[in-house]
Amino acid sequence: MGALKLGLVAVVLVVLGFAAYVRLAPSDPARWHDDPVAGQRPKDWGGTPEPLGQGAVMLTQLGSARSFSQHTLAPADLLARLDAIALGTPRTTRLSGSAQSGRITWVTRSALWGFPDYITATATEAPEGSELLIFARLRFGEGDLGVNAARLRQWLASLSNTNG
Repeated sequence: MGALKLGLVAVVLVVLGFAAYVRLAPSDPARWHDDPVAGQRPKDWGGTPEPLGQGAVMLTQLGSARSFSQHTLAPADLLARLDAIALGTPRTTRLSGSAQSGRITWVTRSALWGFPDYITATATEAPEGSELLIFARLRFGEGDLGVNAARLRQWLASLSNTNG
């Protein structure tokens, strides 16, 4: 019986250690605030697309999703609106960037374990406003059960509702 208790304590300590590591591991802006879709459009992404209309979200690999959309707002105004939407999402903080710089990266953590997902948005000038590229990816694991794609769809729908 003593070995069973010792084994149970060891398992609990491993689980708690993993949970602490996931929650407390630092997020390095140099690693996550890059431009993962520089110069790319949906046709370059690979993966399994939805119909590639306005605001399509494409799953590019397990746990990652990308979106491309066009808007009538200037890039800084568009990112400012998206930043407000993102920061209104539970457990989401801005990691780096600003609307004025043309790129923002946010971290959204899962409720139970605190797994971080990184979402980077880049807005650039376009003939009639701006183009918005968003890339969402997980840090730990191999899949997110569609959470990142769902988040992008929600943010894009909220952006559309604010005339973005």
